[in-house]
Amino acid sequence: MTAQSTSGGASLRRELSGRQLRMIGLGGAIGTGLFLGSGQAISTAGPAVTVAYAIGGAVAVTLAYALTRMIAAHPDAGGFGGMAERYLGPGPAFAQRWWYWIAGVVNIGSEALAVGIYLKLWWPGLPLWVPAVLFATLVLVVNSFTVGVFGEFEYWLAMIKVITIVVFVGLGAVAIFVGLGGRSATGLSAWTDHGGFAPHGVGGIWLAMVLVTFSYMGTEALAVAAGEARAGGRDLVSATRGVVLRLLLFYVLGTAVVVSLVPWNEAAAGGSVDASPFVRLFDIAGVPAAVHVMNAVVLTAALSAMNTNVYVASRTLHGLAGSGQAPRLFGRVDRRGVPLPALLASGAGLLLAALLAAVAPERAFLALIGFSLSGALLTWILILATYLAYRRAERPADRGLAVAVVLAMVVLAAVLGSMAFSDTFGLPMLSGVPLLVAVPVAYAVHARRRRAAGTPDPDAPEPVGAR
Repeated sequence: MTAQSTSGGASLRRELSGRQLRMIGLGGAIGTGLFLGSGQAISTAGPAVTVAYAIGGAVAVTLAYALTRMIAAHPDAGGFGGMAERYLGPGPAFAQRWWYWIAGVVNIGSEALAVGIYLKLWWPGLPLWVPAVLFATLVLVVNSFTVGVFGEFEYWLAMIKVITIVVFVGLGAVAIFVGLGGRSATGLSAWTDHGGFAPHGVGGIWLAMVLVTFSYMGTEALAVAAGEARAGGRDLVSATRGVVLRLLLFYVLGTAVVVSLVPWNEAAAGGSVDASPFVRLFDIAGVPAAVHVMNAVVLTAALSAMNTNVYVASRTLHGLAGSGQAPRLFGRVDRRGVPLPALLASGAGLLLAALLAAVAPERAFLALIGFSLSGALLTWILILATYLAYRRAERPADRGLAVAVVLAMVVLAAVLGSMAFSDTFGLPMLSGVPLLVAVPVAYAVHARRRRAAGTPDPDAPEPVGAR
């Protein structure tokens, strides 16, 4: 008989293995940003972008270990939303879950649009909305099967990305120190040429942190998936340790190879498959049709990120319903343990976002990404705040991680503030502020109505600090 977990009062089946958990974490955090979007971060920071990725990785590691401590202690709490409800109270948990769900749905839409853009390399006349809708449907179908089927599908999608990065770093090391494709070794001169290691100074490194932090978003997906892991907390601890180390190595080493092989002011143009530094290296190595191979890889990367985000969004909405903070319809699961109503609601938002981006890609796409990042940053800050409340209640001697958590919160808050000064994300961030503010306002209305009716939420636990 399949083991089950309870999240918000409804049963979800424990079918995810440790290897699937690891790939879900990698699949959610490694998207097209590394393969294509890293060019914008490089243009802002130059070779010093590696410092930005190291700082972002340290924040991600801190968040992952804080989550590990909490979920290992309470594997059936319902992910980080359930932990926030337990230690911060229903209000912060409501805001966190809804911000995260909305940001996830928006991000799914951007990935669906990206899939359509990549396919246009092979079929230029294909209307953008056609592949976006078709692949969105595919992801919804995969998620409608048991969580074990989803986990296996995501495992192999993420594996393609992992293999590509490993091969890229390996070939890059050969090209840098030995020489490749009949060319002599490039060495590390590109790190100091063309204006130096940090051509735009410390300010350039800090502005790059906006894009770098977005690259690490998705690490928290492990906590959402923990409720359906076969070994619960034990699997999560093992998966987290492996994922955060790999993410740090992949991003830091990957960008180090890029700035070593391609002058930073040229790598900044890598916003298309043809201009991607990955394509350049594979061309040098003699990989046939490198552009088409790389296009298939980035398409897979977008599909994998979309697949994981649909899963996470559906479980987040399911948790909200279980806590009485969303219609109870979304808390229902079918006989296979799949929350179909929550899945379909997340899918409806996916299609809406994809179609919106297809209608006005110049403005809507950046707005989607900017808002998604704002919601994700707020979610991370609340996760870390939850850990501090958890530590006060249950692990007062755990001081080392607590210091790292406070520093990580400061970095994330500063990154959120820096978005207003970003040419790419400033306006999109401000356009998303009304919707972000609407979430706590909605909770205040929700709580007032329940109090007026004399029916406090029976599923909302008393905050630990109030005991």
